[in-house]
Amino acid sequence: MLNDVPNITNRLLLILCRHEGPEEPELDDQKKEPDPPGLVLGVQIDDLVKVFAGSARPAVNCLSINFYEGQITSFLGHNGAGKTTTMSILTGLYPPTSGTAFINGRDIRTDMDVIRTSLGMCPQYNILFSHLTVEEHILFYSLLKGRTEEEAKLEVEDMLVDLGLPNKRDEEAQNLSGGMQRKLSVAMAFVGGSKVVILDEPTSGVDPYSRRSIWDLLLKYRAGRTVLLSTHHMDEADLLSDRIAIISKGQLYCCGSPLFLKNCFGVGFYLTLVRRIKDMRKLEVRLCFWRE
Repeated sequence: MLNDVPNITNRLLLILCRHEGPEEPELDDQKKEPDPPGLVLGVQIDDLVKVFAGSARPAVNCLSINFYEGQITSFLGHNGAGKTTTMSILTGLYPPTSGTAFINGRDIRTDMDVIRTSLGMCPQYNILFSHLTVEEHILFYSLLKGRTEEEAKLEVEDMLVDLGLPNKRDEEAQNLSGGMQRKLSVAMAFVGGSKVVILDEPTSGVDPYSRRSIWDLLLKYRAGRTVLLSTHHMDEADLLSDRIAIISKGQLYCCGSPLFLKNCFGVGFYLTLVRRIKDMRKLEVRLCFWRE
């Protein structure tokens, strides 16, 4: 059966990319699904604004959204929409111009040192130590988060199995393939008991097999964690996400589950057949075959 959620999100992003007027995209109640009841609030972004020096337009403009524990929320938007800037503010790389965010109840403006003890981050580009092995990377980040040596070693063994890299444990990072390096970067975000995990395009530039392995890792480790994921792959957002948030020009455009977006913006299925054929009878047979 065809799945039309990726088509819907593609359509939304295309509309936003073509939006060139001075007015900003607006979020109304019909574009935002009510927040799920009974879930623990992991991240709360409250009227967040970020304006870079020399720029007339805010990179993030009065953004407010909640992320919940036990869920994966996908951040979608065209290039320059404000996804990476928002993630950078949440991890403390940039200070907000105004507004704030709360991570597990703590304010990013005053409690960033405490927040980082339970925060995992996978940036858009791999940041690895060339001469450290796979095992040493996982062990180092686990110890850095406060695990005991015994707990860290157990976590290393479990993570190597989940990554499918037990035979690469003694391999230096510089000798790994691009897909393996990306899997290692994602794994390091989850180790050490991270309660909030932020992943900036975690599957960019990887082969389909590695991409599937990363998906399995995210689905296995999302329990008890608040996971924020940015991606340009619509099928990925549909498969992994409990909720999808689409932003444009630093503002939230719509937010909800894939099913909500389907009901709100879906216009049915599209099937386009293009074939040059001289005999019209053959064309009719071909179309009947597709109808079946």
